[in-house]
Amino acid sequence: MKGLLAFLVVVALFGGGPLYQWWLGGMEIRGDWRSADRTSAGLAPDLTHTTEAVVQVYSARAFNWRGIFAVHAWVVTKPQGASQYTIHQVTGWGRPTLSSRPGTPDRAWFGSAPSVHVTLCGPEAELAIEQIEAALPAYPYMDRYRAWPGPNSNTFVAWLIREVPALDVALPSTAVGKDYLGRQVVARSPSGTGLQVSLGGYLGGAIGIEEGLEAHLGGLVVGIDSRALGIKLPGVGTLGLRGGQETTGPAECPREGG
Repeated sequence: MKGLLAFLVVVALFGGGPLYQWWLGGMEIRGDWRSADRTSAGLAPDLTHTTEAVVQVYSARAFNWRGIFAVHAWVVTKPQGASQYTIHQVTGWGRPTLSSRPGTPDRAWFGSAPSVHVTLCGPEAELAIEQIEAALPAYPYMDRYRAWPGPNSNTFVAWLIREVPALDVALPSTAVGKDYLGRQVVARSPSGTGLQVSLGGYLGGAIGIEEGLEAHLGGLVVGIDSRALGIKLPGVGTLGLRGGQETTGPAECPREGG
């Protein structure tokens, strides 16, 4: 009886969030990617007023039914004086899987509005760009993509955050694939503020200042977010009393002399 109760608790914890997103989340899970919204959300610093370097980390709900469970993450950079942003992301429809192309940094991800997890400006961003450009060629899964449990788009961004000390940010718990470590079992948590254990992305956990305490099952996360004073639920993300780094408002770099 106790075993059955424990099983039901696990099912409720890891299955309740995705079920909620599917049933009550108001998500479009049968959309057509060809007609899906890809307009700017107005979250990137305006290039007409921003000459300094900029780095941002974004995520948005994955397309179609995948959005019930996960988000898609990407990184954008703009060196000092540059007139356009470069988008660094991994997708499943190209080889190599990693692309770095000029584009609109804050476009909706096929119908899903993005959120910003960190914005770096000026010298801080310049250092991050230098480290990012040095790290990109070493991404270990250039010719391999697997939506679940990884390596996928979130695996790439989590890997890049580990490789770039200047990127002090934690991906949302809904970034399925962020905890995929390949054959490695133990590593620093993506934010670099703790440790994580992963068995092929199927089972594991993490503890860190940014991540809090997490248990991973099949890429889904249940945990405690100490910074937000809340809990992490699969499919839903963090429900907390305090806001985290994530924002859906416009980002601006401080003006010189401001």
